[in-house]
Amino acid sequence: MSTPAKPHDITVPFALGKSATASRILAADDQPHILDAIEILLKPQGYRIDAVRSPELAREALATEQYDAVLIDLNYTRDTTSGREGLDLLTEIVSQDSTLPVIVMTAWGNVELAVEAMRRGARDFIQKPWENERLLTMLRTHVELRRALQQAERLAAENRLLNAQGLPEFIATSPAMAPVLEAITRIAPSDANVLITGEHGTGKEVVAHTIHALSLRKQKALIAVNTGGLAEGVFESELFGHVKGAFTDARTDRIGRFELADGGTIFLDEIGNVPLRQQAKLLRVIESGEMERVGASRGRKIDVRVISATNMDLPSACESGQFREDLLFRLNTVEIPLPPLRDRREDIPVLSTHFLTQYASRYRRLIKGIDPGALQSMLHYSWPGNVRELEHTMERAVLMCRTEQLQTADLGLASQRAPAQNLEELSLEAVESILIRKALQRFQGNVSQAAEALGLSRGALYRRMEKYGL
Repeated sequence: MSTPAKPHDITVPFALGKSATASRILAADDQPHILDAIEILLKPQGYRIDAVRSPELAREALATEQYDAVLIDLNYTRDTTSGREGLDLLTEIVSQDSTLPVIVMTAWGNVELAVEAMRRGARDFIQKPWENERLLTMLRTHVELRRALQQAERLAAENRLLNAQGLPEFIATSPAMAPVLEAITRIAPSDANVLITGEHGTGKEVVAHTIHALSLRKQKALIAVNTGGLAEGVFESELFGHVKGAFTDARTDRIGRFELADGGTIFLDEIGNVPLRQQAKLLRVIESGEMERVGASRGRKIDVRVISATNMDLPSACESGQFREDLLFRLNTVEIPLPPLRDRREDIPVLSTHFLTQYASRYRRLIKGIDPGALQSMLHYSWPGNVRELEHTMERAVLMCRTEQLQTADLGLASQRAPAQNLEELSLEAVESILIRKALQRFQGNVSQAAEALGLSRGALYRRMEKYGL
């Protein structure tokens, strides 16, 4: 038998609908000749096969790849006929994705085992040696049904995206944003924890609000917390609450953010900047679904979906000991990476027009559009602060504009593109903005380290980052 296929690593664990071609099948059996037979039968029919020889390898494959159907043996240990290993694997697969068809196979077929497999969610049952035509028909039927269900779910989510009221403005027309839109429509209706990654200002909070608004929890609250901006001394009180007398200033009971989000969603922004000691407490709550207010003698059960966001490279932070790997596993059931604005330039015209309309209305300015030259300046600018910087630039331009169209000079991008040689030519705010940018670049977006280097508290640095659209 050939070496089992190794699934490719992907960031968002689901297929991209229209781009999908051949159906992908995962086959799990401890006997090499069975896996060879499956490959010989299915590959000429256009199927892509990943073959593994144990439940553990099957779990790894399912964690990193998207499949259209799964074929699993029920017995993997020599002289075992109970089917327990396969039944346990079946239960896990169905609990993670009830639409994924699982066909179980065993040489020890009997009515009781077949009934138990079907009771646990198997779509079909086949005894070895199988009839080739029957297995092919079975696979074809279940793959087509799964794709039909996926399409129905996708259309339903897209309709909710179009029709939902009160959604934040989510503007995305460039090809680079297609995977993000696909991810949102696919995972929003679930309760899966989501990790949104990307540079500062790419719109992570907008994505979080959109996911919540399209979820089954939309009638409940979304509670947003800038965890990176919380001082360590108030971290537990802010997130979990406290009881009266828990500490000196605790004059009354206080409900924490997790309790406020009960039944809904909590958005933990800047999760990468949470100190290690607090990461352990956060992990315990996410794992157990139970939290304690500071000073309380017993815990409270909570039902909260967790969406988190960061601009940090968390796997690297785990390797360096700055972030707990077990917490990362709990947070990134699904990861959605957001591209920087420089990689989605097709969105700049529509985003700038949106912000122009918004701020012209707010400040009661009669501005009809953007001069073509100004638009070209925006298209050629690198936007280190991403969408947030674009929004701040448009707000300033609306205030500075003296004509019916925004001009290049109104944008103020020249001084941002290349700092002047003489500090005397720059304002205090321009110098401060440049220093903050350089500190963030130096520490690869780590706000805590940048703040320390600049002699600021994290909270003070966050306020300045917001001010300058970083």
